[in-house]
Amino acid sequence: MATATLTIDLDAIAQNWRALDGKSAPNIETAAVIKADAYGLGADVVAKSLHRAGVKSFFVALAEEGIIIRKSVGNDAKIYVLSGMMLTDAQPIRDYNLIPMLNAPEQVTRFRNETSDLAYGLQLDTGMNRLGLEPDEFMGVKDAANDADLIISHLACADEPTHPQNSAQLAAFHAMTDGVNTRRSLAATGGTLLGADYHFDLCRPGVGLYGGFPFADAKPVAHLAIPVIQTRKVAKGETVGYSATWTAKRDSVVATLAAGYADGLIRAMGHNPVSLFAGDTPCPLIGRVSMDLLTVDVTDLDTVPNELHLLNSTQTIEDLANAAGTIGYEILTSLGGRYARRYIGGA
Repeated sequence: MATATLTIDLDAIAQNWRALDGKSAPNIETAAVIKADAYGLGADVVAKSLHRAGVKSFFVALAEEGIIIRKSVGNDAKIYVLSGMMLTDAQPIRDYNLIPMLNAPEQVTRFRNETSDLAYGLQLDTGMNRLGLEPDEFMGVKDAANDADLIISHLACADEPTHPQNSAQLAAFHAMTDGVNTRRSLAATGGTLLGADYHFDLCRPGVGLYGGFPFADAKPVAHLAIPVIQTRKVAKGETVGYSATWTAKRDSVVATLAAGYADGLIRAMGHNPVSLFAGDTPCPLIGRVSMDLLTVDVTDLDTVPNELHLLNSTQTIEDLANAAGTIGYEILTSLGGRYARRYIGGA
């Protein structure tokens, strides 16, 4: 079976970072969140490109991810681990000069006992109720705050600018940290777009770097071309695919393509209008998304090309997410391992 090709535009990622960096004052650092294999796009390659573009600090979810970034960018970048310090993390944190964002009293205690000579950060819960020290817990370890490299919290509703929880979390972050002599960070992509009140000392965009909402001006980063395996004529009234969900309303030509939900093309996107493109011409996705196959109505093409494009500058990850009833994050991080990956730009 032919292989679909996922093309990742490193220049577009760098341009998105520069655009988000331009939203804050010159004295405010803009880092890059590169967890989950750079949102599915290849952390080692993406990190190296962003480092060349000027990124000095990276955020990952796990220490194992931090090791990959350290090997990619060398020793002069800061790498923060959002999960903090889990039970087996002491040695890799030391060996690879990672900075754990300690998020519970027991993590602070363990860090002081096992790796007290290394840098650390603190993560606070200002209302999301996920990770982070709550106000009373923070007060119990506040003597550690002034020695921390960074103090952060995370906004729950930053993609909804008028949501009241944004201002409530901002007020809580101020109440917990004002007067502490440590750099602070509250803004990811959405917080960066909320404006200067949310920027503090460091912004840490993630999904906006990779072309995702809520950064509406982001350049598309991921482009996906899928080979055509076969075409067939389908008579008016015949059906296509599992459960016979699509019926030809005219004599049609249907192409079968080599990708499916095993490649991260979420089955639910077939329930709403999605097209694949031959150049600028859209061709409707029809029938059910199968594990390894898609079916596409190519009746209106004069010539069926060897491949059709599902992600391009016209149809982005957000378009697929909307069709599937999900978010761009899930589309990106689901993109499968069977694709041939091609990187462009980044020099």
